[in-house]
Amino acid sequence: MNSIAERIKEVRNEIAQVCSAHKRSAHSVQLIAVSKTKPAADIVAAYNAGQRDFGENYVQEAIAKIVQLSDYPITWHFIGPIQSNKTRDIAQHFDWVHSIDREKIARRLAQQRSDELAPLNVLIQINIDDETSKAGVAPAQMLELAAVISELPQLRLRGLMTIPTAQTDPSATSESFAAMQRLFSELKAQYQQVDTLSMGMSADWPYAVAQGATMIRIGTSLFGARLPKNEQTGDLT
Repeated sequence: MNSIAERIKEVRNEIAQVCSAHKRSAHSVQLIAVSKTKPAADIVAAYNAGQRDFGENYVQEAIAKIVQLSDYPITWHFIGPIQSNKTRDIAQHFDWVHSIDREKIARRLAQQRSDELAPLNVLIQINIDDETSKAGVAPAQMLELAAVISELPQLRLRGLMTIPTAQTDPSATSESFAAMQRLFSELKAQYQQVDTLSMGMSADWPYAVAQGATMIRIGTSLFGARLPKNEQTGDLT
């Protein structure tokens, strides 16, 4: 089995190839290593291989790792659904939040972000395929939520995120990614600081890159399958 360092190298090479095929610079796509359920030792291995951005879904698990790895200059991304009672921890510990989907959450994050910290970089999550089981705002609500966020100085609106409907054939996500690119262009036209389109995961990221993704969120291809709950650990030992 390849090491984490080898897998990171392989994925970065694949990103460069896909970008080249679509006449994009490899540097135009940022790799977020999704480290949820993975031990801190795996994050250190990825860090030592040059990875600096890590995505987490579960607040308590993430904070334990953030504290344990506080000596490492890691950029932490919260990419999971946000519960109201978790906003303080998210606001205090993360650099990016990808999953804002309602005004209440945006205002709580802003109120709970320390003035000593830089503004929290945030993305609006779009429910691009109108799935009732999935978080995110409808495309028609994007600008309304963006207007709220833009008035909160503790937040910095950077763009959009989506998780399209899972497809047996990953290429079937292309239409959803194309719709996201159109929304991204609309948002960018109104807010000059908008520069980030977070979409694409291990199974479908090449199709996201083809449609303009600037961040891709990859876990399984880097770290392997998620561990069962009873085998998860944050220890470095």
